[in-house]
Amino acid sequence: MQASYRINHQIGAKQVRLLNEDGTQVGVVSIEEARKKAAELATDLVEIAPQAQPPVVKLIDFKKFKYQQAKKEAAEKKKQKGGELKEIIFTPFMAENDFQYRLKRIEEFLSENNKVRLVVMFKRIQLQHKEFGYDIMNKITSALSHISTVDQPPKLIGRKISMTLTPTKKN
Repeated sequence: MQASYRINHQIGAKQVRLLNEDGTQVGVVSIEEARKKAAELATDLVEIAPQAQPPVVKLIDFKKFKYQQAKKEAAEKKKQKGGELKEIIFTPFMAENDFQYRLKRIEEFLSENNKVRLVVMFKRIQLQHKEFGYDIMNKITSALSHISTVDQPPKLIGRKISMTLTPTKKN
């Protein structure tokens, strides 16, 4: 989420609280005086707290400031790994090796701290045997009970039975 900042002549307040590049406070000055000071120091005047009374502006190189903000956001985003919702699709009459492979993938997703939505997809005539879909869901739940909890129990919606698993908290 990139924030937009007003700089130099975009700032509309008559009085502003001025900060130096190092963050020390100069004081409350008129906007003209702040612009003169920015011109003297060959920096930009950036409004960093527009909701304050009076608005807070800082004398900084705006391109450098934006670069540092982007780096900070990228570092925060990198720390947020995990917690995504992954989806695995099953069919009611699938081969055992396909089932085992999907089960292994679900374990990987849960170990990476991701939620997993399981979907059993039915074709037309297969809908007469919904119990096979519920059997698959129960089989998965019992196989993964040691690393997950059921967030949303199996539910038939249209031609799909879906269920969500959440990884258990690690101590």
